[in-house]
Amino acid sequence: MGNRGMEELIPLVNKLQDAFSSIGQSCHLDLPQIAVVGGQSAGKSSVLENFVGRDFLPRGSGIVTRRPLILQLIFSKTEYAEFLHCKSKKFTDFDEVRQEIEAETDRVTGTNKGISPVPINLRVYSPHVLNLTLIDLPGITKVPVGDQPPDIEYQIKDMILQFISRESSLILAVTPANMDLANSDALKLAKEVDPQGLRTIGVITKLDLMDEGTDARDVLENKLLPLRRGYIGVVNRSQKDIEGKKDIRAALAAERKFFLSHPAYRHMADRMGTPHLQKTLNQQLTNHIRESLPTLRSKLQSQLLSLEKEVEEYKNFRPDDPTRKTKALLQMVQQFGVDFEKRIEGSGDQVDTLELSGGARINRIFHERFPFELVKMEFDEKDLRREISYAIKNIHGVRTGLFTPDLAFEAIVKKQVVKLKEPCLKCVDLVIQELISTVRQCTSKLSSYPRLREETERIVTTYIREREGRTKDQILLLIDIEQSYINTNHEDFIGFANAQQRSTQLNKKRAIPNQVIRRGWLTINNISLMKGGSKEYWFVLTAESLSWYKDEEEKEKKYMLPLDNLKIRDVEKGFMSNKHVFAIFNTEQRNVYKDLRQIELACDSQEDVDSWKASFLRAGVYPEKDQAENEDGAQENTFSMDPQLERQVETIRNLVDSYVAIINKSIRDLMPKTIMHLMINNTKAFIHHELLAYLYSSADQSSLMEESAEQAQRRDDMLRMYHALKEALNIIGDISTSTVSTPVPPPVDDTWLQNTSGHSPTPQRRPVSSVHPPGRPPAVRGPTPGPPLIPVPVGPTASFSAPPIPSRPGPQSVFANNDPFSAPPQIPSRPARIPPGIPPGVPRRPPPSAPARPFF
Repeated sequence: MGNRGMEELIPLVNKLQDAFSSIGQSCHLDLPQIAVVGGQSAGKSSVLENFVGRDFLPRGSGIVTRRPLILQLIFSKTEYAEFLHCKSKKFTDFDEVRQEIEAETDRVTGTNKGISPVPINLRVYSPHVLNLTLIDLPGITKVPVGDQPPDIEYQIKDMILQFISRESSLILAVTPANMDLANSDALKLAKEVDPQGLRTIGVITKLDLMDEGTDARDVLENKLLPLRRGYIGVVNRSQKDIEGKKDIRAALAAERKFFLSHPAYRHMADRMGTPHLQKTLNQQLTNHIRESLPTLRSKLQSQLLSLEKEVEEYKNFRPDDPTRKTKALLQMVQQFGVDFEKRIEGSGDQVDTLELSGGARINRIFHERFPFELVKMEFDEKDLRREISYAIKNIHGVRTGLFTPDLAFEAIVKKQVVKLKEPCLKCVDLVIQELISTVRQCTSKLSSYPRLREETERIVTTYIREREGRTKDQILLLIDIEQSYINTNHEDFIGFANAQQRSTQLNKKRAIPNQVIRRGWLTINNISLMKGGSKEYWFVLTAESLSWYKDEEEKEKKYMLPLDNLKIRDVEKGFMSNKHVFAIFNTEQRNVYKDLRQIELACDSQEDVDSWKASFLRAGVYPEKDQAENEDGAQENTFSMDPQLERQVETIRNLVDSYVAIINKSIRDLMPKTIMHLMINNTKAFIHHELLAYLYSSADQSSLMEESAEQAQRRDDMLRMYHALKEALNIIGDISTSTVSTPVPPPVDDTWLQNTSGHSPTPQRRPVSSVHPPGRPPAVRGPTPGPPLIPVPVGPTASFSAPPIPSRPGPQSVFANNDPFSAPPQIPSRPARIPPGIPPGVPRRPPPSAPARPFF
């Protein structure tokens, strides 16, 4: 039969779930969990069973629930149950579910009343439930029995607090009517975790078992010991009913009959019983769903807005329209040209902040990588002197030369100029790689049309390769031009007179002293583990030294290394390392840092290594030559010079140094200009003016603009997503208008929960008024609880024994709202009238605090 109120919520939640699943998302409503708290045998399990609508929990006297039962209700088309501890078994008979709960409880706690905080997890799949979590907790007890520990009371309280402390849990504080409410541990625990009373509902059970002549009317009307959300009375099945297999439907009918026939409760029978408790809890679930709707709506609206622009293009989309294809082809080729130019020339929009690309990388090749390659090709001092001496001797032949020969200078210079071809051609290759990479990045926007993208890449790449040949020819021509005529009359050339007076300089002229060339993080890679292992430092390179610090604040300097006699060499990357490494060493075989002959410096990428090498070049630290030192020494041992030859070698060496510096300066200036003119600018012009014609000539328009299957699927998915989002927003709007949110009841004075530590302010039982004669005056109600019956606990304001509620705003609010749950908006205020079931002779009963107000 299930819970009718829950069954009304199921279609509403299913609509939301279907709307979100249609757009490939999950609807996270996170419905509250409902925890039942109370003393032993208070009827907690019966309350849960009535809410689910199934008879499946263990029943009996004493402590029956000895482990927490976490019951997860899951909406499903079929009805069955399964336990976490035996997932493979599905239970369709709920009597077997009860037996399994009892067996699992005994397995952990034993059969002699022992308890355990280890929960039993049970999932019930049914078409009659919402996705909720219900928690059946052990009853609060004070005296240990059987195998229970001495601190049983505190263990159970800690166990309960773990479950009810969650903000999204609703607390049903269950108290039997035949127990003093002021001593309710359930209400005290609920007060600890819910001081505002926003999620605590009092449930009074066993109303049918109260002493004859007493009732709990004042409690249920929330006049005595009030709660913010009031109390609801329920009548559960007795142990005899359960043993007699009385089903829940019959039990609910009997409960309804009890409230309608009882003189003390018949006027509020519509606010009592399990159906009203279900209605109240379901209204809380409805409130929670409604509170979740604004967040869900804003999430859907943001997604809808993000799709609006793209969907607008597809609304009137016709894939086979030739006009559309022509327009799309023109737009895409034009956009490709714009994107290519922006990547080369730079642009403020769509800036890549993660890595260099396009023009920035080409600029780095021009001004860092190419100068570094030039320096790598520079002459070695010993080799150069040896070559000059051989040239002088070979020019003189059998004669002994008295003067320094010009031909030796020209021969050496021409040989050095030829060496420039390799780095120049390598520079062209690097630029071509970047151009082709840029083309591929720009054609990524053409992925909707694979054939068009393929043809565009092929045509532009072919053109770049054609320009490569012309550019390399032009650069080789420049080098040949430099080689064809040695201009010794150049204004920067030192001439013979200055060369003879000039002293040998082993190192290039350095930058301004103390000028900072570069800062950045580097890892010293070759420090042993015993001394701390590899560590990252902040390095500062100047024209005279290399320093490193603890961090970029540059306050704690670790070391400063002078640059004299330093050189750079490449180091192979370690087997387990992802970093790229280069090393600095001293050419005089001295230790560079502590006991290290070389420092290995590691970067994250090869580009960073090349950039640091270029910075070291600016500081005058050059790379190591490939020739082995011992080979140089062996050749040097067979070579000796007389003083006159040594002076001639020194003169020509200075002249070569001066003239090669002039040529290097010229080549460094002309190389970027030549590449830009013959390759990059020509490629841009080709894309803007000729690419479209090449595309038309390579294939027909229909094949070029044939849409990929992925793009067609993407378009269909986008349109489907767009309509699903609109449908989901409509469903949320329908739910907002078809459901009503119940306002939170106003606060009440519930300080009695804190002040009743020793004794209760008043008993909650009172004689039933129907036992008096019919002619009795209405004001006489028997022994009504009041101040004379009990001493005042603390001060005049601490007594709640009198019937009036201290926090009540006034009689008018009592007239307007007789509902302890603050009268939900959909339930109008009930007029004061005599219920039809009261015998004619029974007088109307005004509340004791306001005798002059209308009767019930």
